[in-house]
Amino acid sequence: MRKTLLLLSVLALPAFAEQEPTMYGRYEFIKVMEIGQTFKAKMDTGALTASLSAKDIERFKRDGDDWVRFRLASKGADETLYEHPVARISKIKSRAESGDEEDEDLDPTKRPVVDLELCLGREKRIVEVNLTDRSSFNYPLLIGAAALEEFDAAIDPSRKFIANKPKC
Repeated sequence: MRKTLLLLSVLALPAFAEQEPTMYGRYEFIKVMEIGQTFKAKMDTGALTASLSAKDIERFKRDGDDWVRFRLASKGADETLYEHPVARISKIKSRAESGDEEDEDLDPTKRPVVDLELCLGREKRIVEVNLTDRSSFNYPLLIGAAALEEFDAAIDPSRKFIANKPKC
């Protein structure tokens, strides 16, 4: 009886093992469902939060709640004005500007964060995305570690666009 229980326990182990993460490249196409556009995105494990390139960012109140309106700040973007409820305000310390990684007294930049539904490959997830002007960068959308975790993603920095165009 002991041998049978041991054998059954060993056979059941793979069912309880964690699923392997899905592999993605350093860059991927991601569709922002609420906006209806697909962007080339940089998958950045060094950033915590996802960021979308936006301009004319203006916070306002609607029925007592915090909202934000903005326009996309990316190549080929039109002048459409988007409005979303604010999930929170993030405080970003930009070490790149100071050049001193040990400087803990940097004044943080405050950015509105919105919940957006993103499509990567065939997977959709609601992800926190902060709004900031990324027009000086090559990729208008940056996917940080929190969003990568939502997608159960692993990144192969030697590959690009593994997931192809979103199919959600």
